[in-house]
Amino acid sequence: MPTRSVVTGPAPPDSPGALAMALARAAAKAKPSVPAAPLVAEPAPAQPTATAPRSGEAGATPAARAVRRATAAAAAARQAARQMAQKARRLEAERHLFSRSVGPVTSLRNPNLARLRHRLPPPLPVQHWLDEERVLLESISDDFDVSTLLDTDDQLSFRRPGIGVEVTRRLRSGHWSIQRQLDLHGLRVDEAREALGQFIRHAHKTGLRCVRVVHGKGLGSPGKSPVLKSRVQRWLVQKNEVLAFVQARPMDGGAGALVVLLKPVNQRNT
Repeated sequence: MPTRSVVTGPAPPDSPGALAMALARAAAKAKPSVPAAPLVAEPAPAQPTATAPRSGEAGATPAARAVRRATAAAAAARQAARQMAQKARRLEAERHLFSRSVGPVTSLRNPNLARLRHRLPPPLPVQHWLDEERVLLESISDDFDVSTLLDTDDQLSFRRPGIGVEVTRRLRSGHWSIQRQLDLHGLRVDEAREALGQFIRHAHKTGLRCVRVVHGKGLGSPGKSPVLKSRVQRWLVQKNEVLAFVQARPMDGGAGALVVLLKPVNQRNT
């Protein structure tokens, strides 16, 4: 195949192409060449990458890794123990804050505290009371003659030997206030005797000094005569707790009641 020879040589100076090439060479020599910006390509989809091994574990044996984990666990345990100890010391300091603030304290030798004990109520001598009531029924008699013991006045007052007339005078004038009374209206003789004995005994034990016994005037009884008046006088004379008795004042019952003075509770019955 025949070849075609191309003769190259400088372009004529009046040629426009030669002028452009000359200008381009001059500009290239004056400025550094700037590489052309690459075309922006679309990002490629992310590919899963394998987790890189931690520093020091790459190429380590399983035994070495186990030792490192145990060391880390021991360090964490020591850190937790230090935190717990710090918390305990803080609580202990708060607990003793007052004593540390006020300084050393010396306890009193005598605490001076009252020892309060709940005392049980004393037992009630029920059987003793029953025995006394039984003796009471046997000791009060309706056949007892009190005519020689009563004062020969219009009110037939009574005072034990050794008791002066001044006592009955004060009792009649209301020197002692009446603290309790017993009304025997509507009771039979046996019921009235038992009620009177029990009333006098309990009044004396509770520390009463002056009581009133209402026996009635007998207006509702046959014959319009008092049935219990003379009996009450006999019964009261037989009671050791009785010091004296007088007929009540009109405002306190008059002829239908008696005002009785009892012994003090600390005085023995004779």
